[in-house]
Amino acid sequence: MLNHPEPALPAAEHPLRLGFIGAGRLGTALAWSLHAHGHPTTAVASRSAAAADELAAGLPGCLVATPQQVVDSCELVFITTPDAVIQPLVDSLRWRPGVAVVHCSGATELEALASAVAQGAEAGGFHPLQSVADPALGARTLPGCTVTIEAQGTLLRHLTDLARRLGCPVNTLPPGQRAAYHAAAGYASQFVHVLMAEATSLWRQWGATEEQALQALLPLLRGTVASLQAKGVAGGMPGPVSRGDLSSVARHLGALDAIDLEAHSAHSLGALYRSLCLRSVPLAEQRGCIDATQAAAFRALLQPLPATSDAYPVKAPPPVQG
Repeated sequence: MLNHPEPALPAAEHPLRLGFIGAGRLGTALAWSLHAHGHPTTAVASRSAAAADELAAGLPGCLVATPQQVVDSCELVFITTPDAVIQPLVDSLRWRPGVAVVHCSGATELEALASAVAQGAEAGGFHPLQSVADPALGARTLPGCTVTIEAQGTLLRHLTDLARRLGCPVNTLPPGQRAAYHAAAGYASQFVHVLMAEATSLWRQWGATEEQALQALLPLLRGTVASLQAKGVAGGMPGPVSRGDLSSVARHLGALDAIDLEAHSAHSLGALYRSLCLRSVPLAEQRGCIDATQAAAFRALLQPLPATSDAYPVKAPPPVQG
């Protein structure tokens, strides 16, 4: 359930003593961003001394410490390590009543924090739904993104308050849904990179570089995002399927299958295109752009080719030189 942010709050009079174990891109960006919004970090620990020093350097009064010292000196401890490290790390530390431990993983269930709970600590999840490629950029882009929170009682109130201070809508997640939630995020983040990789590989067919392809395609991507925001998933979908343009899709398949045949590669451009196009057909139906007869024609055209096929024996055009 998504709750939109309320107006920004004034700085807390007695902010919780925050600690971070893990000083990677997300941990550093979150610590810096919370500091800028009135919640300083008391202590940080990391396997990388240089990363801990970098995080602390941007936060006056933040101490570089051991993980146990972070737990002992803080009231709310963020675990911002890689997912596989969360449970062994938490299991290795001594916890106490009055401290809360919160991981920032999208996919890891709260059971990973069970040993802390058994010792009297509160446990929760706080996952900013944002890509963080660089800590400084992340500190600027985290405010306003959706934060998914899984917690109860006092801890839920504290984490919701932190999100509100960042101006972030809060998505509350029931137990057992983290893997599906995190998979959904992949479609809007990492898989966009996969699709852009496919697009740039096609631009290389005529000698273009990745930089040239991105220069041309990124404005198109930004327009697509604007269309999504304005019209929704089905209502804003562009492309030949949404127009009922069967002939253009057939030409696309001819070109892609020809490239696949010439390359003799198991990495099939045509197969991926068919799969994605098939999934766009019900969206076009939902939008009312095509009727049942047109949808059936698209599905027939987009059926996978046999393992060995000369259905499209056309040779790909040679790349343009220079």
